[in-house]
Amino acid sequence: MHNDLKDFVVPGSEEEDLLRQIDFSRLPQHLAIIMDGNGRWAKERNLPRVEGHRTGSKSVREVVETSARLGIKYLTLYAFSIENWKRPRKEVNFLWKLLEEYLRNEDKVLVENDLKLLTIGRKNRIPRSVTRQLDRVKDLTKDNKRMSVILAVNYGGRAEIVDAVKRICRGNASVVENLTEEIFSSYLDTAEVPDPDLLIRTSGELRISNFLLWQIAYAEMWITGLYWPEFRKKHLFQALIDFQKRERRFGDINAHPENRSVRATGST
Repeated sequence: MHNDLKDFVVPGSEEEDLLRQIDFSRLPQHLAIIMDGNGRWAKERNLPRVEGHRTGSKSVREVVETSARLGIKYLTLYAFSIENWKRPRKEVNFLWKLLEEYLRNEDKVLVENDLKLLTIGRKNRIPRSVTRQLDRVKDLTKDNKRMSVILAVNYGGRAEIVDAVKRICRGNASVVENLTEEIFSSYLDTAEVPDPDLLIRTSGELRISNFLLWQIAYAEMWITGLYWPEFRKKHLFQALIDFQKRERRFGDINAHPENRSVRATGST
């Protein structure tokens, strides 16, 4: 068993059995998660929607810790989409306060565990107090190397692509004339991050909800009917086991030799 996980699972438990099935040489380099179902989880329990978000934050902590212990290098969490502004003002305000609270409480955990915080998404409209906390924690963790935790806040995949096009058009004409997929990728918010290998979505919805539209072209998808507040490390283990059973061909007729992220260079 991986050294970082020896004291993390109970001996003889379901988690230990699942963990032993994971091939640590074939982990996804980049894991992305659509954390869905907080509101429905709360509704089924006759609780306010905000309680679903509060409970969901516990899942965030467990998944971040588990991913780091496993050895995953990049973890992207869909924290707040551009479309989320359509929700009731009270819920939106609570989501931002919850993120600010998380940043205040978890900064030491990130530092002590060598985790780097990054963000993707448009900075406009994010409350100033949240922006200050994001900038503070990003600066505090900028030299950490164990794992990058990437929060998608005020994020939309289409908006990201539009913003990239605008940046390209503001550049010199030669960039437009010689544009390739690799060059275009360098103008995205995720320019310094490899594309996701595995995308997990909770709540059973069969859609990608405007998340990393460019980057997930060749990501494997794992969808569970569990609501996000119910998601725990054993479910992450299950997703990884399923991921490692798949053949990743990237448009070729043969499986790719490694479960590593590669940017698409041709059509399928």
